[in-house]
Amino acid sequence: MSDAMVITRFGEPEVLEWKKVQAPVAGPGEVLIRVKAAGVGPTDLNIRAGRLTKVFPQGPGSVLGFEAAGVVEQVGEGVAGAAVGDEVAAYLPQQGGYGELVATPVWFPKPPRVGWSEAAALPASAEAALGTLREVGAAAGQTLVVLGAAGSVGMIAVQIARSWGLRVIGAAADRDKSLVQDLGGEFVLYGDGVFERVAALTDRVDAVIDAAGRGGLPEAVAATGNPARVVTLADPVGARAAGALMSEPGPDRAPDALAVTMPMLAAGTLRLKPHRALPVTQAAEAHRLLESGETRDKIVLMMD
Repeated sequence: MSDAMVITRFGEPEVLEWKKVQAPVAGPGEVLIRVKAAGVGPTDLNIRAGRLTKVFPQGPGSVLGFEAAGVVEQVGEGVAGAAVGDEVAAYLPQQGGYGELVATPVWFPKPPRVGWSEAAALPASAEAALGTLREVGAAAGQTLVVLGAAGSVGMIAVQIARSWGLRVIGAAADRDKSLVQDLGGEFVLYGDGVFERVAALTDRVDAVIDAAGRGGLPEAVAATGNPARVVTLADPVGARAAGALMSEPGPDRAPDALAVTMPMLAAGTLRLKPHRALPVTQAAEAHRLLESGETRDKIVLMMD
């Protein structure tokens, strides 16, 4: 047995409880990680509340968490390039990061200069950012608009796209203007009329990534002229209405996301959203803080 923060039922943050669970084991192609830190994302909140039951089958008795960092405790059959004792960051397609132990087929070595909380804050956002860039066919010389450019995913998407040679226009709140510019993007104010403000900067928009889900997809499709070059991470209703792509996490969207972004993070060429660490036993408080808007930080749960 091991301990984990478990969804006891769908509902408010208080449904998360620290409980004994059956300890996972490393299956073929997987490593078992003793978790040091786990990232908290907006999808976690929606799963806990029961709003994503058609997409994610996790229900009462399951453990949330798409990203974690820790130490390899067991290596599954057929695994190469990992050994017991290795420090790694991991993307968790089947979730489970809010627990002492988690098995996963997607991991990457954690460089010594990257801390546990940083390593745990990277995997899911990196996977979403790289995956959506590929889904819209982002390539050098193109112009990309990122809606929600100051969020965890948006920040990484801006930086990867700039490193690939794209022109990036980042839509964010006015308070984040200098951040977007520091990341290499051109700032426009997010909200009603955002694509009018984009049009004042350029008459060419090749692709749009919506990392925030606060509308604008019909305008994005109109700006690109191609719904296949507009993708959202957070607005399935808007995607259906506009004909845009709805991107969902999965093992095939960007399995190399950590291999692409971890070296950048270690070299200091990738900047993450500021993060706040809480003990894993305060996962309910982490969810409450994010839902209430009382913090703009990325929250990381520390197992120690």
